[in-house]
Amino acid sequence: MRRRRSVRAAPFLAALALVAAACSPGGAPTPTEAAVPASPEPLRSPPAGRGTAYAALRELCDRPRVPKERPVRAEGEVPAVIADVEGAIQQVRGLRFRDPVAAEPVSQEELVRRLRRSFERSFPSTLYRRRSAAWATIGVISPGASIKREVRRFAAGQVVGFYVPTSGELVFIGSERPTPFERVVLAHELTHALDDQHFDLDRLDRLEARCRDEALEAALGVVEGSAQYFSVLYAQRFLSLEEQLGLGSVGASLADVEPFIVRLQLWPYAAGAAFVAARAASGGRRAVDEALRDLPVSTEQVIHPERYPNDAPTLVDVPDLAGALGPGWRDLDVMEVGEAWLQTMLGLRLDAATARAAAAGWDGGIYRAWSHGRDVAVVLATAWDREADAAEFAQALRSWIGPGRPAAVRVSAARVTGLFASDPATLDALRAAALGSGT
Repeated sequence: MRRRRSVRAAPFLAALALVAAACSPGGAPTPTEAAVPASPEPLRSPPAGRGTAYAALRELCDRPRVPKERPVRAEGEVPAVIADVEGAIQQVRGLRFRDPVAAEPVSQEELVRRLRRSFERSFPSTLYRRRSAAWATIGVISPGASIKREVRRFAAGQVVGFYVPTSGELVFIGSERPTPFERVVLAHELTHALDDQHFDLDRLDRLEARCRDEALEAALGVVEGSAQYFSVLYAQRFLSLEEQLGLGSVGASLADVEPFIVRLQLWPYAAGAAFVAARAASGGRRAVDEALRDLPVSTEQVIHPERYPNDAPTLVDVPDLAGALGPGWRDLDVMEVGEAWLQTMLGLRLDAATARAAAAGWDGGIYRAWSHGRDVAVVLATAWDREADAAEFAQALRSWIGPGRPAAVRVSAARVTGLFASDPATLDALRAAALGSGT
């Protein structure tokens, strides 16, 4: 009935088994103590000078942007149950489809096959091999773990549908007579399609192509939050109580997937749904539309909706220490680090309340990593709203590092710098290099 296409462009917007089974639109967002700016702060362009972290990021970023594909068109008559979900989600979302959507039910095996073919775009091997070494040195994943492999394992067990903005392709596990669970998944993906037709979700692809990971994660928060929030409202309005109670996760166990990867993958759904619920509570669907039209620029804005859109992040830089580290050292990886990433990191070893409180007050962050053979050195530089916030984060980071690890923490006013190394000798060299540069 419909022609099949493989996934080529990314990011694809996925429904997950763990979240599709939820019947609550989102939890309460976390308030902060620092004053919110009264008017929007200017969003500054990253420093472009030679030797800056952002110059290195542009050099290391190897994600070629994929041109917009020819849209997938629906062919033939849409099955009645799928058409019913399309009509219902338009009512719930308060938007109308501008173009028909080709919603294609497939088997789990076919979905996994298509996901695999998209991973080279979202997770290029060279970039994520380097990033895996940096993350292992910081300590958020196990030594030798592969981010790309872990995300693939997560997706294979949890993704039950996806939508690709660059092509309009919408795929979900199911049949032309979907079960209640499959109808909720379809409602999730149809919300993506509606939002895309009205608010141009191709912008996420442009953020990904420039390796602007923090801004991309924030954008994913509102986009996945919208789909989660409105698909739950769909379930509450159009499924019987018995059908709602029967919704259950069909995903595989995540016990063998790196916990940091699992939590990062789930973050946009939970935090995003809470953000969208807060927007809807304060301003209805129009407030949700505004957030999709003018995307959040930091995960801080998603975690703390009162900080959207006025509180823009501070750009933080890390100078090039390769020369000071010694001959043969070169840039390995650079990544912007936001409140969500830091909170997730701290939550691996500290209790959830401590992690949330310590990461709140974030105002900017980036890490820069260098390598020489198997030796790796990482500088994590962060800015905070107040000196008290910086002190709280520094204390939590020291507790998180614990004794005996090749890492150190420095505090200067409202700035906190973490130094991480693959071994004690490399940490000594990194300390000297950072001290010499004033880092």
